[in-house]
Amino acid sequence: MKKENQHHDHSVLDDVIACNEMAVLNDDFIIQQLADYINQLILTNFERLVQLLYRIDVSEAKLKYLLKENPVEDAGRIIALLIIERQIQKIKFKKEMSENERDDGGEERL
Repeated sequence: MKKENQHHDHSVLDDVIACNEMAVLNDDFIIQQLADYINQLILTNFERLVQLLYRIDVSEAKLKYLLKENPVEDAGRIIALLIIERQIQKIKFKKEMSENERDDGGEERL
């Protein structure tokens, strides 16, 4: 996730969405890069941010609650942490599904 990758429309957010490694997603540097990117979207293209949050399936209710309860916190960081939390949920779900498929596949054959 190098800065050179941030040309054109590619962003740290794209890297986070494509990442399947929980350890990478929990890295403070990545979280800060994502928070900075989100803060930039808040200032320059809020509509794009809303579309991205919808596409990633971040809970709107949870986001509103966290922003309201933490008015002095960096909004970009709050949103970044929610995005990462959602991505980790997706990774865990995919892992569980692939484990279930392996388990089911072996039991059906006699």
